Amino acid sequence: RTHLEKSLQVKDCLPLVVMALISLEDLDGLDDEQLDDDITDNPEPMDEEDRDRLLSHWQAVASTHQVSVPQEMTGPIQEMTRNSQQREPLPFTTISCHEKMGEVLWEERVYPAGHWASVTRGEDLYEQSISNGFMKLMRFICKENSAGRYLGMTVPVINNIHLKEGGATFNKEIQTSFFLPAEFQTSTPPQPCDPDITVVHREPMRVLARTFLGTTTEETVARQIALFWEILGVSDDLHRSSYMVAAYDNPGVPRRRNEIWFIRRHL
Repeated sequence: RTHLEKSLQVKDCLPLVVMALISLEDLDGLDDEQLDDDITDNPEPMDEEDRDRLLSHWQAVASTHQVSVPQEMTGPIQEMTRNSQQREPLPFTTISCHEKMGEVLWEERVYPAGHWASVTRGEDLYEQSISNGFMKLMRFICKENSAGRYLGMTVPVINNIHLKEGGATFNKEIQTSFFLPAEFQTSTPPQPCDPDITVVHREPMRVLARTFLGTTTEETVARQIALFWEILGVSDDLHRSSYMVAAYDNPGVPRRRNEIWFIRRHL
């Protein structure tokens, strides 16, 4: 196999870029267990031909879902690939865990105050908004910042959604955010070159989190919101028009881990 063929089989070959967009059919031939170590063992940049072919592959996949991966994403894709094993988990404190017959139904957590990088997009489709938003964040992470360096990545990536009046459909504007790595939480964080990206300090938040697997589209997220309300019942202490979707895994994972977060009005 060529280096490119191996690269296309790495589970983390494009971390979170076209999140929620690749179907199981698209993933045929991807081997989830092979060559994770190749990125760490062979950190040298790909040659130009391999970079172009890798970009073309992802452009083809994304186009089937009406998302465009532009040429300027070549560098960030490669940089994120090389550093895919160094992602930091978003810290939190578990308040309670609710189970039924040994299965965790949901958890209540508190996430700390800290610096977040965010971008808001309002595309025709939910999937387009979160993908295009995160590609902007990727470029910020990969040196398009005031420090001129790779900043590092945390998971999950959070998508804030708001329901229109009546609660039947999503507002088109989706905010995509990630918590800056620990080294930037105790100092002035680097600033983005892209004016669409903001770095802000947010207060702590208390959420109810329920895991679901698979793709995230407006339809699947709406279904998860409705299911979670059925489980919880009526609660006046939770926001009913705004929710968060937390995405943990890469497109190369067929049953990706996501969470729907309900937000408490008060800590």
